Amino acid sequence: MSWPRIARLAAVFALAGLTAGCFQPLYGDHSPGGPALIDKLAGVEVAPIDAPNGSRIARVGVEVRDQLIYQLTGGTYAPTPAYRLTINLSPIQQQVIVDVTSARPEIQNYGIDATYTLTDITTGKSVITGRTFSRVSFDAPGQEQRFAAARGQRDAEDRAAKVIAENIRSRLTSFFVTGS
Repeated sequence: MSWPRIARLAAVFALAGLTAGCFQPLYGDHSPGGPALIDKLAGVEVAPIDAPNGSRIARVGVEVRDQLIYQLTGGTYAPTPAYRLTINLSPIQQQVIVDVTSARPEIQNYGIDATYTLTDITTGKSVITGRTFSRVSFDAPGQEQRFAAARGQRDAEDRAAKVIAENIRSRLTSFFVTGS
């Protein structure tokens, strides 16, 4: 190796060493929110999502709520809630590709549009109102594989529910760190 190349490598490692201390994980103990952020997220009560009993969106609502509760509490016991989160869901399903011979859908998109409101329990005032969405696709094989189509739709619903929960948790984290 030549001396200029060694000098460049040394400079790169020196700069990397100087910036190594700048990284702070958002959910770590020494993050901008610190343990207080974890406690604030755990102090959010997620209200049951209103949907007609026995409907597909009712199952998706339970999945969104369960995902969100786990993401906010980390699976631990939740303290006395300081905030209440209410969520409304509306599903969307579209046929993307249709078989020209049978007129049956082969690929479909499933989506969820969600509106949510975070309310301070002590004051009863709304502190955050937002909207988010998720779109996922799934295969719907022909008439012979009806179970595969139903299972594909259910998996798509679960994936969309997880994305909705992650989006809402990210927005709540942003609120608790920045205050806006």
